[in-house]
Amino acid sequence: MPSASREGNLECCHVSRWASAPPEETRVLLAIGVISAATLISAVFVAPATAQMPSQSQMDEALQVELPTDPATLIAMVGQSPILLGELKPKIDARINSVVAKAGQEVPEDQIKFARVRMLRGLLAQTIQNRMMRESFLLDQVATQTAEKRREADAEMQAKARQMFFESEVPQLREQYEASTVSELDEKLREKGTSLAAREREFIDAMLGHLYIRGKVNKDPSVSLAEIHEYYQVHQDEFFRKARARWEQITVQFEKFPNKQAAYDAIWAMGREAFFGGNMQAIAKEKSQEPFARDGGVHDWTNKGALASTILDNQIFSIPTNSMSQIIEDVDAYHIIRVLDRESEGIVPLADVQDDIRTILRDKKIEIAQIEALEAVQKRVPVWSIFPEDVPGAKPLPQVAARFPNRQ
Repeated sequence: MPSASREGNLECCHVSRWASAPPEETRVLLAIGVISAATLISAVFVAPATAQMPSQSQMDEALQVELPTDPATLIAMVGQSPILLGELKPKIDARINSVVAKAGQEVPEDQIKFARVRMLRGLLAQTIQNRMMRESFLLDQVATQTAEKRREADAEMQAKARQMFFESEVPQLREQYEASTVSELDEKLREKGTSLAAREREFIDAMLGHLYIRGKVNKDPSVSLAEIHEYYQVHQDEFFRKARARWEQITVQFEKFPNKQAAYDAIWAMGREAFFGGNMQAIAKEKSQEPFARDGGVHDWTNKGALASTILDNQIFSIPTNSMSQIIEDVDAYHIIRVLDRESEGIVPLADVQDDIRTILRDKKIEIAQIEALEAVQKRVPVWSIFPEDVPGAKPLPQVAARFPNRQ
């Protein structure tokens, strides 16, 4: 059974659409783990597949930000829940220090600051989103009750979530980090830029957020036959299928025999044995000389025109099914095949894809319900942040509260 933190992340996967900051930390680390100082900027917040340098405007924007350094600095307020710099800073520092150490050379300060600003923005947006759902869950529990009742409900839920954390998550973490005690686990987590307390806080936020989404989203919405039929009609192009076939094959390659006659004699003997024994797959496993021999020479559904050998392709799509072919001479080998099944090109019948369409429509309804639930959270829970542009509806955090003097 997956842990609550993992479930929470899965349930809240659509939250990331809110953040305008660059790709999240996980993607960052994949990108920056194997680069040199010269390419640090381009890799930190860009997918490895594109590896594009950040624009000058992105660089200028990041470098103009004066980052707080005091871990006690308030960097966001989500409802009645504060987020301090100290919750995110250790993780950011550990990751950047790791990259700098691996670079093997001095990394320019402007590159480090660019990475630090972008990582802080991404992590903060993610943390705000999780905290907003936690706050919404709490509001659902206490409704219009007094502030004292709210604190009591919050404490009670945190206690239950904390118990679950130590019962389900901590054992997995101890196994992952090979820690014999909780204190040893905490030490190893701190080496990675986090701590047991930080992981507990993340777990509680994710679990309560998961409970909120689960209460708002029907995980098994109904899909009518009319909806399935409409989707099938609108997306006809998706259900066009080329001619395809499945077959068995035994092969001898010319290069493995002294001459073509010897190769012919070998394939003839194999074909005779398969014909009278009735089992091409057994012969293929024992004697065939093609890549699928170990699977009994069975080739699964393959589209017409997909084979490199036009000779084989023509035979597969022309000979009768369920009968062994004659010996087929190819450019570099002899083959004998038996076509197990063959389908003409055309639109796949609705009956064959009905279940697939139902799954698509079901998942779409769940996605829409999740987005609507998250949008409701956005309207329900007030947010103040040092980067309000990263979360729709957020307001700038007052400078006095944030102790963040140079941000307007």
